[in-house]
This record gives sequence, C-alpha cells and structure tokens, in this order.
Amino acid sequence: MIIETIFSTLDAAGNPNFAPMGLEWGEDSVIVRPYRNTGTCRNLLAAGYGVANITDDVLAYARSALQGEVLPHFPARKIPGAVFTGTCAWRELEVASRGSREDRAEVRCRVIHSERRKDFLGFCRARNAVIEAIILATRLDFCDRKTVDERIAGFAEIVDKTGGAAEKQALEAVRNFILKAGER
Repeated sequence: MIIETIFSTLDAAGNPNFAPMGLEWGEDSVIVRPYRNTGTCRNLLAAGYGVANITDDVLAYARSALQGEVLPHFPARKIPGAVFTGTCAWRELEVASRGSREDRAEVRCRVIHSERRKDFLGFCRARNAVIEAIILATRLDFCDRKTVDERIAGFAEIVDKTGGAAEKQALEAVRNFILKAGER
C-alpha cells in the first residue's frame, strides 16, 4: 500500500528538504522511490537517512511540493534528520538497500524509530482532492494541458463543496503553480 507522506532528508550541509512522497508502507520497512533528478534522491542516497512525516496538513503538502518551502521542523530523535512540526506521526528511516528502476531509485529503508504526536484525523474529500491536484501539478511534463485543466476543475468542484479555508488556499496554490508553469 502507498501512503502519502512529507518525506524529509538533509543535504550535505545539514539543510532540510521536504517533499511530498508516496511510500510503500510496511511495518518494519518502507520503500522510497524518488525520481533520480531530485534533491530527495540525492540526499537520501548520500546521507542514508530520511524521515516519513504523516500529516493531515494539506497546506504543508502544497508549500513543500510547489514552492520548495522548508517547513518548520525539529531534529529527528535517532538519526540525522528533520521532523515536520505539524506531523501527526513520523518514522525515522535508514537506507538498507538500493535498487533502480528507469527514472527512479528504489530504496528500501529500515524503520529506526517512530513516534506519534497527535491523532491523524484523515482526509476529507476536499483534502484528498487537493493531494491529487498537488500530485498532478508535480507531473505537468507527463500530461497535456487540456487534461490538467479538466482534472483541476473536477478537484475544484470537490474542494468548493466539501473544503474549508485551508483546502481552498492549498488548491489556489496549485492553480497558481500550474498557471506559472504554463507561462514558461
């Protein structure tokens, strides 16, 4: 099963990188499949550590994915890493083995430590729609503009009907990102 997380890594200088990422979830291990050309991939392979942050904060997903924002954080407990302060729970991970696929690395990680801060309330329909919109926005190179516009319109309908201020703000960030990407 793929669980959506905000995955954090540290670069060689100790600066954190936060990126939404679906991880193949297991009890004692997870599989991370970052694109090879990303900071997440470089940092994970170089340092050998990462943190899987489980959060219901859709604005954090939008800010880290679309704006490259360094989220508020504190040091991981058992590994060199950064934990997002808005996380519900997290897992501190150590690289156990590396493999490859065409455009992605395939990294199996052992769970070194896990901790819980608060209940994960889950995603309402609007939050699910925002997460899907963010994923779409990070894959614009793979989709034609008409398909993107149609899907965003569908997500917007759901967010307008069932979302609150945070979900609407996050979807607006997605729309702005897509608009700017179309201008390049």
